[in-house]
Amino acid sequence: MLSSPRFLQGVFNFEGKGLDRPFLLDAALTYVVPDGVVAQPVYFRGGNASGELVSVVLMRDGQPMRYFPIGAKNHTHVALRVVEDLEAGTGMELHVAAPAGTTVTLIVDLGLVEVHP
Repeated sequence: MLSSPRFLQGVFNFEGKGLDRPFLLDAALTYVVPDGVVAQPVYFRGGNASGELVSVVLMRDGQPMRYFPIGAKNHTHVALRVVEDLEAGTGMELHVAAPAGTTVTLIVDLGLVEVHP
């Protein structure tokens, strides 16, 4: 079996709309599992430079799959290896939520592996 790594990552600035109002941060943080491939999330890393709690929400086909809260001026690393397989056509997006009006600089890095059977 062949495998290929894929990453959704970057440094982003945004203004929070409320912890209960996650939104897609950037189009670069979207991914669709290609045909003929099974993907697995491997890890999530995130850093929050703001003085407020921020939450990153991993969305699967428009529904929340995992929440990654990141404390004020803090970071997180979550191993996801072998949590579950994502079949071809599955859509993934990283959404963010922060208190309304909070200016945030966030670093995100979601690592996935595509397995080619």
